[in-house]
Amino acid sequence: MTDDVIGRLQAAWSISDRLFASVKPEAMTLRPIRLRHPFIFYLGHLPAFSWNQLGGGLLGKGPVRAEFEDLFARGIDPKDDADPTAGDREAWPDMGTVEAYRDEVRGRLLAAAPEVEARAADSVMAQNGRIWHVLLEHELMHHETLLYMLACLDPAQLLGPPSVPADSGSRRGAPTNPTNPDADVGDFGDAPPMVEIPGGDVTLGRAFEGSGFGWDNEFPERAAHVADFSISRLPVTNAEMLAFVEAGGYADRRWWSDAGWDMLRHYELRQPWSWSQDRNGWRVRTVFGHARWEQNAAARWPASVSWVEAEAYACWKGCRLPTEPEWLRAVFGTPDGPERRYPWGDDDPTPRHARFGNEGWAPSPVDAHPDGASAFGLLDAVGNGWEWTTTVFAEHPGFTPYMPHYPGYSADFFDGAHRVMLGGSWATARPLLRRSFRNWFQPHYPFVFSAFRLADAPGGGNASTAG
Repeated sequence: MTDDVIGRLQAAWSISDRLFASVKPEAMTLRPIRLRHPFIFYLGHLPAFSWNQLGGGLLGKGPVRAEFEDLFARGIDPKDDADPTAGDREAWPDMGTVEAYRDEVRGRLLAAAPEVEARAADSVMAQNGRIWHVLLEHELMHHETLLYMLACLDPAQLLGPPSVPADSGSRRGAPTNPTNPDADVGDFGDAPPMVEIPGGDVTLGRAFEGSGFGWDNEFPERAAHVADFSISRLPVTNAEMLAFVEAGGYADRRWWSDAGWDMLRHYELRQPWSWSQDRNGWRVRTVFGHARWEQNAAARWPASVSWVEAEAYACWKGCRLPTEPEWLRAVFGTPDGPERRYPWGDDDPTPRHARFGNEGWAPSPVDAHPDGASAFGLLDAVGNGWEWTTTVFAEHPGFTPYMPHYPGYSADFFDGAHRVMLGGSWATARPLLRRSFRNWFQPHYPFVFSAFRLADAPGGGNASTAG
């Protein structure tokens, strides 16, 4: 088991290296998102985090390079960018020095494997390879962070994709999505757009023992009851979001919370941040350029917006966003009671089920994967876009920050200011698609690869049915 996860960690290191290599060296100190550090920080953060957790934390070894383990220890929680100096420094270490540090850390980590194995009897982090999973999944999560930072960088500062899948188009960002190109948005046979979900029990979290690796907020397991509700079969698409834009939704105060209205004014948004228009019509920014709505099927991609934008759209439609328990019930539940491992069943995710793992460098149309349907008929619930819920990120009852050298992984964000996101995006690695994995962001943050769908009470009411 340990050899397997170490092998996957080494593969993740290779992906990290290829992503950083897509940025021109002179752009490594740029901050395309003011709510994030520059690229050079993340080049150092990944090895520094790994050594702080395994070398210094679990094994009690001294630093590899103490100033780097301090400098690169922790990122920024994206609260706001009102302070233009947040995360800035007069100078960062040069790229070659940071790369040499990275390589030395990696070598020391691999050399420490026997010592980690020897600690399995007395350390929960050494048992079942947990510490290696921490390093692996931390690396995988930052691949997604890097990808949405790349999507905000001036394309002139990019060297192009490190490798281009067959359906991802040209170097300057014409990703294509040939699956089902003639389908109408939201047309899935004769199925209605909203699905009525009968009330029932739902499992949140999971048991700590015997269930494989998980982060602290995934434990322990608890049950909740969800009342009857209805939910949209498909996520809201760019084409549907455009109707809101063209109806003046971004200028109409009626649909927006105070926080949402403040965000619009702060970013001067008149449409989702990744959209733009030119003489040829609407387009969406992707990692390595722009995708045309019709040429690239981007009109049928999930609308990637902040929580406050999703909330405003839902209000305009007379609906709401689902809660975390409701979403889990609709996606993993079944009419006869038993819950599934994935929406479609127990089989591991494959490209026929969902868009994930940075396939194609872009989303797919929301109806492109009928084999990924849930028991209740929901499509596109895993992969393609992290789905917003109304649930505030908080601990499950009985929560324990079991990682002794990373107690704040989740607890630092139990502040009432973050909303739960579920399901994964097109850029999310396969291990993070598990049912219990929870993502979280602040409601105003627009850069994550997101999606959302509408919920309602049967009969058209919009009162929430679960917390």
